[in-house]
Amino acid sequence: MTNLQNQKQVYIIHGYTASPSDHWFPWLQDKLQEDGVSVAILDMPNSQAPRLHEWTQHLLSSIEVLHKDTYFVGHSLGCVSILRYLQQVSISEPLGGLVFVSGFTDPVPTLPSLDEFTREQLDYKQIMDSAKMRTVIAAKDDTIVPFVLSKKLAQDIQADFHEVEHGGHFLERDGFTSLPIAYQVLMDMIKN
Repeated sequence: MTNLQNQKQVYIIHGYTASPSDHWFPWLQDKLQEDGVSVAILDMPNSQAPRLHEWTQHLLSSIEVLHKDTYFVGHSLGCVSILRYLQQVSISEPLGGLVFVSGFTDPVPTLPSLDEFTREQLDYKQIMDSAKMRTVIAAKDDTIVPFVLSKKLAQDIQADFHEVEHGGHFLERDGFTSLPIAYQVLMDMIKN
């Protein structure tokens, strides 16, 4: 079993104004590495004023492994960035899975500076074909990305949807330095 686990690769993509050391990302990386999974938390460029082109280019140049044992975890802006990236790469076999936390693919009313990430329509069929398992996690009391936007994302990519009553935007200031639900969902995908 260890041999198989060593082939598992997880990429964690943070969101707007965040960095790899924020929120629950280091915790998730440690948990997965304890299970023998290879994990990279990408440091997305200029996260205080993100540009779509810079973010997709960074993903294109940083990600070398794309196969059935590749998984993505995205938070907030990281989710739509992963989807934009997936529209630009050719994938020979469906990826293992996508886990999106507080994700969106439609404009966030309070964050017009991020509209370029959501302006162009995504090819949802291509996205569904590119990852065999998809899950969206969202909190009903998210004050940054409206819950309805995460729910719509789940519907658009036909993902499993996990509703959390109280989680806010799953930030450190919301009390999240760990996120067991994301770990559990990912491990369920990896074990399948």
